Amino acid sequence: MTFVRTVLGDVDPSELGITYAHEHLVIDGGRPVQMVPDFDLGDVEAMATEVSAAVALGLRSVVDAMPCDAGRSAEKLADLARRTGIHVIAPTGLHHDRYYGPTHWSARISVEELAELFVLDVTEGIDSYDYAGPVVRRTPHRAGVIKVAGSDGGPSARDRRVFEAAAEAHRQTGVPILTHCEGGTGALEQARLLADHGVDLAHVVVSHVDKIVDRAYHRELLSTGVVAEYDQSFRWGDAPNGTLELLGWMAEDGLADRIVLGMDAARRRYYRIHGGAPGLTWLLDGFTRAMTAAGIDSATRHALFVENPARAYAFAPPADL
Repeated sequence: MTFVRTVLGDVDPSELGITYAHEHLVIDGGRPVQMVPDFDLGDVEAMATEVSAAVALGLRSVVDAMPCDAGRSAEKLADLARRTGIHVIAPTGLHHDRYYGPTHWSARISVEELAELFVLDVTEGIDSYDYAGPVVRRTPHRAGVIKVAGSDGGPSARDRRVFEAAAEAHRQTGVPILTHCEGGTGALEQARLLADHGVDLAHVVVSHVDKIVDRAYHRELLSTGVVAEYDQSFRWGDAPNGTLELLGWMAEDGLADRIVLGMDAARRRYYRIHGGAPGLTWLLDGFTRAMTAAGIDSATRHALFVENPARAYAFAPPADL
């Protein structure tokens, strides 16, 4: 049976509704916040207020994208889901090496051991201590996606190990994979690597690729079978909105069924509750009005927000039975 795994339990994909496909609802300390204090998103009460404003516009589900030992908190994500009534998909996986450092455990264990940690987050429950120490105490909140990060131009040698571990965990469980594409680059290389390791690319979401406004690149990328996550819509400033232009092209090319939308709002300065902008309502307010004005019809918008993420974030049948 097809399902989506949320922090509060498994649901039918049809229950997701309007979905933000790549967000950062909670960053609860850790090395990222030490490096960049603006990453501190540990206040659940504040985020519940922010999320509730988007819920009032129709938001029903959010994919969180902060993986192991980088400020992830399964308990806070579950608390936020209960407070707001949204479905929250929590991640396992690993982010960029810069968020861990050269002595981190992830650099010293095997690909198989990495995969086992990812699998246990998915099947047993996310560690209460976020794999930050020698003790593991599993919560009842299971991961529903693996987040991995690629470097500029494609996976580095370090990244390849993490991608291979993610592929192994996917083969064992069917869990979807969400990737970071540095500067929007490397998505084709990521797709090839994951496909070579037996991953069903229909359950791979590649993020930030709308940083590259190139129609041919996006056609080639979507032809691989992956889903593209566009999250730059509020970042164009006074320049033409490249995200909007790409959506128009992909709709004309019959490829809008391979795209999902998010904001990747990982900093306090993006949230109104912290005095920032544009706020989590942006996609359902300002950007929806912009899409409508640009001729992106309601059926396409429904696909972007509802149909496409429901398919992409559903578990695939496990390959390793």
